Formats: sequence, structure tokens, C-alpha cells
Amino acid sequence: MAVIDRPDMTRQDLEGYDAFVTALSGVAIGVRTADCVPVLLYDPVARVVAAVHAGWKGTVLHISRKTISLMCSRFGCRPSDMRSAIGPAIGPDSFQVGEEVVAKFAAAGFPMESVSSWRGPGDGRPMTGGWHIDLFGANRWLLLEAGLQPQNIYACGIDTFADPAWYSARRDGPACGRNINAIRLV
Repeated sequence: MAVIDRPDMTRQDLEGYDAFVTALSGVAIGVRTADCVPVLLYDPVARVVAAVHAGWKGTVLHISRKTISLMCSRFGCRPSDMRSAIGPAIGPDSFQVGEEVVAKFAAAGFPMESVSSWRGPGDGRPMTGGWHIDLFGANRWLLLEAGLQPQNIYACGIDTFADPAWYSARRDGPACGRNINAIRLV
């Protein structure tokens, strides 16, 4: 996680981070995604924003919850004051995974009865059958566990794989474009 505390920070200063936090007005922060989950956070009381890139691996590592923890320790934020938007990402009907991914979510403490589902052997078409993970639900659970109020969490529910209006690395390949998800204080 990177804290943006100067408006002159460059892309090179921020390379390799999956979460950005700032209290600077007028400085937009964001993440690029193409199936991964963008989580935007806003604390209207402490006046702090964050942009989180939560792929399945970052979700397993609780990156959204860890970003909230950083916001609290560094800026005095309170989760009960925060608002969150979960942007377009691969949906649970499209995110078919192997048993090893399901095991990682289980080992990380996720409520598997609500974030995973077994869809049977499938019929040979892509995304039918097998295990599926709900990344929207997993990240919502992390936000709730961190102390955000349910009414302050908005998940758009757009499935980037199923909707051709959005970039999807799984559908179009890793060289596809990226969806930009940004937030800033005014």
C-alpha cells in the first residue's frame, strides 16, 4: 500500500502497489482492472480516500481490510464513517476456479458458504460447472469485517467477463485494455 502525501509523486514512485491512500485534495488516485475487483473507499469525516486493486490473490490476502487498517492508523479514520464502492469485476457466474483457489479462500477465513459455490460437472461450455468464487461478496465481507456499515457499501455488480462493454483479461486475454477506477477529494 502506498500513501500519497505529495502531489508530485510519479508513476515510478507508485509502481508495484495494489492500494493507494491519500488525504490530498484534488489528487485523483485509482487502479486499473480487467476482471480484478476495484474497491474505492472514502471517509467523509477524516477526508481520506483509497483505491484498492483486489485481484483474487489480493482478496485472499485481505488487501481491502489492510487498507482500511492503514487509513485508521495513519489518518485517524473510523470504519463506521467510511463509504465504499466496489466497481466492475468478474462476477461469480463467470469466475470459475480450481479447488486450489477455493482452498486458499477457505484457509484465509472467508465464509465459504456465501463466497463459493459448486456448480456440478458442467456441460463442456466455458464457465459452466466447477467451483465459482464471488469476489464481490468476498470483498464486501472484508469491508464488513473491517467495520464498515452495510448501508455504506455499494457493489455495482457489473460482470466484466459477461459484459462486452468492459475489459476482461479472462475473456480477451491479458494484453487487453484496462478499466480505470478513480477517486479524489475535492
